[in-house]
Amino acid sequence: MTEFHLSTPLGKSDLDQLSTGDIVYLTGTVLTARDEAHARILEFTERGEELPFDLEGAAIYHCGPLMKQKDDKWEVVAAGPTTSARMSKMTPLLLEKYNVTALIGKGGMNNVAGPLKGKCVYLAFTGGCAALAAENIREVETVHWPDLGMPEAVWVLKVENFGPLIVGIDAKGNDLFGKIEEKARNVFSGLR
Repeated sequence: MTEFHLSTPLGKSDLDQLSTGDIVYLTGTVLTARDEAHARILEFTERGEELPFDLEGAAIYHCGPLMKQKDDKWEVVAAGPTTSARMSKMTPLLLEKYNVTALIGKGGMNNVAGPLKGKCVYLAFTGGCAALAAENIREVETVHWPDLGMPEAVWVLKVENFGPLIVGIDAKGNDLFGKIEEKARNVFSGLR
């Protein structure tokens, strides 16, 4: 297990050096996106419309932040991860259409190790750490699609040493969550 301090956008050399279990801290730009944002991204793509934000090399954080507006600026109150498995079905198409290099969330994802291979990593943030996550967000750059509501809008965040994040699925196709589930099933079946 190695600790990495990386800057977004992540490049191929960044992805190649990461293995499941490694610890990552990110500095740079992170975009939040939950279910509704993923669905809208894919709707825009299907219609051939340009997105109002750039996903080239993007780090997408599965998060529905709590924000407050002070004067004309947004401030982060809490920004904990949401359950990533909800985005599992939309992720393969998202990765087919866009060069997203990091997905951040909690709890792992289902059947995405193949689509991530060679192009993206899944970084797990511990659930219940919304205040810790907010501490490492330096600025809310902008918000897109506020009509979706605060938790579902796409927030463009500037982060510094955002983490600790654990590499849950690496770009080599290794899935830490899948291995743990398999071990648990084997133990459980041995108890019968």
